[in-house]
Amino acid sequence: MLSDPILTIVLTLMAYLFGSISAAIIVCKVMGLPDPRTQGSNNPGATNVLRIGGKKAAAVTLFGDMLKGFLPVLIAVLLNSDELTLALVAMAAFLGHLYPIFFGFKGGKGVATAIGVILGLSWPVALAMILTWLLVAYGLKISSMSALVAAALAPFYFWWLTGSDVFIIMSVLLSTLLIWRHRSNIRRLLDGTET
Repeated sequence: MLSDPILTIVLTLMAYLFGSISAAIIVCKVMGLPDPRTQGSNNPGATNVLRIGGKKAAAVTLFGDMLKGFLPVLIAVLLNSDELTLALVAMAAFLGHLYPIFFGFKGGKGVATAIGVILGLSWPVALAMILTWLLVAYGLKISSMSALVAAALAPFYFWWLTGSDVFIIMSVLLSTLLIWRHRSNIRRLLDGTET
Protein backbone atom coordinates (compact mmCIF):
# COMPACT_ATOMS: atom_id res chain seq x y z
CA MET A 1 0.00 0.00 0.00
CA LEU A 2 1.24 3.45 -0.88
CA SER A 3 1.15 6.22 1.70
CA ASP A 4 3.29 8.83 -0.07
CA PRO A 5 1.93 12.23 1.10
CA ILE A 6 2.90 13.92 -2.18
CA LEU A 7 1.00 11.33 -4.19
CA THR A 8 -1.97 11.69 -1.84
CA ILE A 9 -2.01 15.46 -2.36
CA VAL A 10 -1.72 15.11 -6.16
CA LEU A 11 -4.49 12.51 -6.36
CA THR A 12 -6.75 14.54 -4.05
CA LEU A 13 -6.24 17.76 -6.04
CA MET A 14 -6.80 15.89 -9.32
CA ALA A 15 -10.01 14.39 -7.92
CA TYR A 16 -11.33 17.81 -6.89
CA LEU A 17 -10.59 19.32 -10.31
CA PHE A 18 -12.17 16.34 -12.08
CA GLY A 19 -15.20 16.57 -9.83
CA SER A 20 -15.49 20.27 -10.66
CA ILE A 21 -16.35 19.49 -14.30
CA SER A 22 -20.13 19.94 -14.59
CA ALA A 23 -21.67 17.22 -16.74
CA ALA A 24 -25.06 18.97 -16.62
CA ILE A 25 -23.74 22.27 -17.96
CA ILE A 26 -21.64 20.61 -20.66
CA VAL A 27 -24.44 18.27 -21.78
CA CYS A 28 -26.97 21.11 -21.96
CA LYS A 29 -24.54 23.28 -23.93
CA VAL A 30 -23.69 20.50 -26.41
CA MET A 31 -27.36 19.52 -26.85
CA GLY A 32 -28.55 23.11 -27.28
CA LEU A 33 -30.55 23.12 -24.05
CA PRO A 34 -30.91 25.98 -21.57
CA ASP A 35 -28.30 26.34 -18.84
CA PRO A 36 -29.58 24.12 -15.98
CA ARG A 37 -28.54 26.82 -13.50
CA THR A 38 -31.21 29.11 -14.95
CA GLN A 39 -34.09 26.68 -15.55
CA GLY A 40 -36.25 24.33 -13.48
CA SER A 41 -34.76 23.94 -10.00
CA ASN A 42 -31.62 25.86 -11.10
CA ASN A 43 -29.58 22.84 -10.05
CA PRO A 44 -26.84 21.53 -12.38
CA GLY A 45 -27.72 17.88 -11.90
CA ALA A 46 -29.34 14.98 -13.75
CA THR A 47 -32.81 15.42 -12.22
CA ASN A 48 -33.04 19.03 -13.37
CA VAL A 49 -31.65 18.13 -16.81
CA LEU A 50 -34.43 15.53 -17.04
CA ARG A 51 -36.96 18.32 -16.41
CA ILE A 52 -35.57 20.68 -19.02
CA GLY A 53 -34.06 18.34 -21.60
CA GLY A 54 -35.61 14.88 -21.37
CA LYS A 55 -34.38 11.36 -20.66
CA LYS A 56 -31.45 11.21 -23.08
CA ALA A 57 -29.81 14.39 -21.78
CA ALA A 58 -30.45 13.30 -18.19
CA ALA A 59 -28.96 9.84 -18.78
CA VAL A 60 -25.77 11.34 -20.25
CA THR A 61 -25.56 13.79 -17.34
CA LEU A 62 -26.07 11.00 -14.81
CA PHE A 63 -23.34 8.92 -16.43
CA GLY A 64 -20.96 11.90 -16.55
CA ASP A 65 -21.55 12.78 -12.90
CA MET A 66 -20.98 9.17 -11.81
CA LEU A 67 -17.87 8.86 -13.99
CA LYS A 68 -16.20 11.94 -12.53
CA GLY A 69 -16.59 10.41 -9.08
CA PHE A 70 -15.58 6.90 -10.11
CA LEU A 71 -12.47 7.58 -12.22
CA PRO A 72 -10.35 9.46 -9.65
CA VAL A 73 -11.05 6.76 -7.06
CA LEU A 74 -10.30 4.02 -9.59
CA ILE A 75 -6.94 5.64 -10.40
CA ALA A 76 -6.10 5.78 -6.68
CA VAL A 77 -7.14 2.13 -6.29
CA LEU A 78 -4.96 1.09 -9.25
CA LEU A 79 -2.02 2.87 -7.62
CA ASN A 80 -2.55 0.71 -4.50
CA SER A 81 -3.31 3.76 -2.35
CA ASP A 82 -4.10 3.27 1.32
CA GLU A 83 -7.63 3.67 2.70
CA LEU A 84 -7.05 7.23 3.92
CA THR A 85 -5.88 8.33 0.47
CA LEU A 86 -8.87 6.61 -1.14
CA ALA A 87 -11.23 8.35 1.28
CA LEU A 88 -9.61 11.75 0.64
CA VAL A 89 -9.79 11.27 -3.13
CA ALA A 90 -13.45 10.22 -2.86
CA MET A 91 -14.35 13.26 -0.76
CA ALA A 92 -12.40 15.60 -3.05
CA ALA A 93 -14.26 14.41 -6.16
CA PHE A 94 -17.58 14.75 -4.32
CA LEU A 95 -16.71 18.25 -3.07
CA GLY A 96 -15.66 19.21 -6.59
CA HIS A 97 -19.19 18.43 -7.76
CA LEU A 98 -20.81 20.34 -4.88
CA TYR A 99 -18.42 23.32 -5.03
CA PRO A 100 -16.82 23.37 -8.51
CA ILE A 101 -13.93 25.78 -8.96
CA PHE A 102 -14.82 26.18 -12.66
CA PHE A 103 -18.40 27.34 -11.97
CA GLY A 104 -18.19 29.78 -9.09
CA PHE A 105 -18.33 27.01 -6.47
CA LYS A 106 -22.04 26.45 -7.23
CA GLY A 107 -22.62 22.82 -8.11
CA GLY A 108 -25.19 20.07 -7.92
CA LYS A 109 -26.53 18.08 -5.00
CA GLY A 110 -24.11 15.21 -5.44
CA VAL A 111 -26.17 12.01 -5.64
CA ALA A 112 -24.70 10.61 -8.87
CA THR A 113 -21.14 11.66 -8.00
CA ALA A 114 -21.54 10.09 -4.55
CA ILE A 115 -22.60 6.83 -6.19
CA GLY A 116 -19.58 7.09 -8.51
CA VAL A 117 -17.05 7.52 -5.71
CA ILE A 118 -18.67 4.77 -3.65
CA LEU A 119 -18.62 2.47 -6.67
CA GLY A 120 -14.87 3.05 -6.86
CA LEU A 121 -14.43 2.29 -3.16
CA SER A 122 -16.80 -0.69 -2.86
CA TRP A 123 -19.15 -1.92 -5.57
CA PRO A 124 -21.30 -3.89 -3.05
CA VAL A 125 -21.98 -0.68 -1.09
CA ALA A 126 -22.79 1.19 -4.31
CA LEU A 127 -25.14 -1.62 -5.36
CA ALA A 128 -26.87 -1.52 -1.97
CA MET A 129 -27.35 2.25 -2.29
CA ILE A 130 -28.67 1.99 -5.85
CA LEU A 131 -31.13 -0.73 -4.84
CA THR A 132 -32.26 1.39 -1.88
CA TRP A 133 -32.77 4.38 -4.17
CA LEU A 134 -34.75 2.29 -6.67
CA LEU A 135 -36.96 0.69 -4.01
CA VAL A 136 -37.83 4.01 -2.38
CA ALA A 137 -38.32 5.69 -5.77
CA TYR A 138 -40.62 2.88 -6.88
CA GLY A 139 -42.61 3.04 -3.68
CA LEU A 140 -42.86 6.81 -3.17
CA LYS A 141 -42.15 8.26 -6.64
CA ILE A 142 -40.07 11.04 -5.01
CA SER A 143 -36.46 11.29 -6.23
CA SER A 144 -35.21 13.45 -3.36
CA MET A 145 -36.62 11.09 -0.72
CA SER A 146 -34.88 8.17 -2.46
CA ALA A 147 -31.57 10.05 -2.36
CA LEU A 148 -32.00 10.98 1.31
CA VAL A 149 -32.78 7.43 2.41
CA ALA A 150 -29.85 5.99 0.41
CA ALA A 151 -27.50 8.64 1.83
CA ALA A 152 -28.64 8.02 5.38
CA LEU A 153 -27.99 4.29 4.99
CA ALA A 154 -24.54 4.66 3.36
CA PRO A 155 -22.53 4.56 6.63
CA PHE A 156 -24.44 1.44 7.69
CA TYR A 157 -23.69 -0.22 4.34
CA PHE A 158 -19.99 0.64 4.66
CA TRP A 159 -19.95 -0.81 8.19
CA TRP A 160 -21.80 -3.94 7.11
CA LEU A 161 -20.00 -4.62 3.82
CA THR A 162 -16.46 -3.27 4.35
CA GLY A 163 -15.85 -2.88 8.07
CA SER A 164 -13.44 -0.04 7.26
CA ASP A 165 -13.43 2.66 9.95
CA VAL A 166 -11.92 5.13 7.47
CA PHE A 167 -14.65 4.51 4.90
CA ILE A 168 -17.37 4.67 7.57
CA ILE A 169 -16.16 8.09 8.73
CA MET A 170 -15.83 9.27 5.12
CA SER A 171 -19.37 8.08 4.36
CA VAL A 172 -20.77 9.90 7.41
CA LEU A 173 -19.21 13.15 6.13
CA LEU A 174 -20.37 12.49 2.57
CA SER A 175 -23.91 11.61 3.66
CA THR A 176 -24.14 14.63 5.94
CA LEU A 177 -23.14 16.94 3.09
CA LEU A 178 -25.51 15.22 0.67
CA ILE A 179 -28.42 15.58 3.10
CA TRP A 180 -27.47 19.22 3.74
CA ARG A 181 -27.53 19.90 -0.01
CA HIS A 182 -31.09 18.53 -0.04
CA ARG A 183 -32.32 20.83 2.74
CA SER A 184 -34.71 22.67 0.40
CA ASN A 185 -36.15 19.31 -0.65
CA ILE A 186 -36.51 18.33 3.01
CA ARG A 187 -38.48 21.53 3.68
CA ARG A 188 -40.79 20.74 0.76
CA LEU A 189 -41.17 17.13 1.92
CA LEU A 190 -42.20 18.38 5.36
CA ASP A 191 -44.60 20.87 3.76
CA GLY A 192 -46.01 18.20 1.45
CA THR A 193 -45.10 20.23 -1.65
CA GLU A 194 -42.21 18.14 -3.02
CA THR A 195 -42.89 16.82 -6.54
